[in-house]
Amino acid sequence: MSAFSKRNWFIIVFIALVVAFVSLSVFVAHHIIWDFDVKVSLFIQEFQSAWLDKLMLAISFFGELPYSLLSVVLVALIFYWQKYKREALFIATVLLSGLIILGVKNVINRPRPTSFYVRLVEVNRFQSYPSGHTLSYVLFFGFLIILMSHLKDIPKTTRMIVSLISAFLMLTVAPSRIYLGAHWFTDTLGGFLLGLICLFPLCYLYFKRKG
Repeated sequence: MSAFSKRNWFIIVFIALVVAFVSLSVFVAHHIIWDFDVKVSLFIQEFQSAWLDKLMLAISFFGELPYSLLSVVLVALIFYWQKYKREALFIATVLLSGLIILGVKNVINRPRPTSFYVRLVEVNRFQSYPSGHTLSYVLFFGFLIILMSHLKDIPKTTRMIVSLISAFLMLTVAPSRIYLGAHWFTDTLGGFLLGLICLFPLCYLYFKRKG
């Protein structure tokens, strides 16, 4: 596939993601409580136990302040220490997603799920849509997976372990947020889409500058 074709596909997919996210955001703004969201939450919360509560809280741990900030800074410092200065800088830019998520949350202003509808394992302060955990996990761990597939001079075992852990957290963060009663399904879907929207230009700039 030519570079021109790759660029075209990149633009098409990126625009599709933006359109999907904007459409979902408009829908959510007009359907604060959606029956399907409630049904998904009740279905996921059918499978509840003390150990599952702890597991879901552990999965969400890296998205909680201040641990989310410390995790990004720590990983960036590790890359910098290992002479991957450029990669460290790009990892650090993930922190800017916090401003994006706060902006969108304030615009949509969707309240969190309440105990009237779902079981609340944890109580959160900020607005519900989109899920900041899901966005940050897709962006941060997704970029780590891409780096691990690209930086061949890193030991294969290390790259595999980092990729597997990152993939696990990316795939389980959305169900964990719904299970905990912190978000609706559409909140996590919005976070996933917005995470990809942020990940695309980050990867584009990273590989473009690499030549």
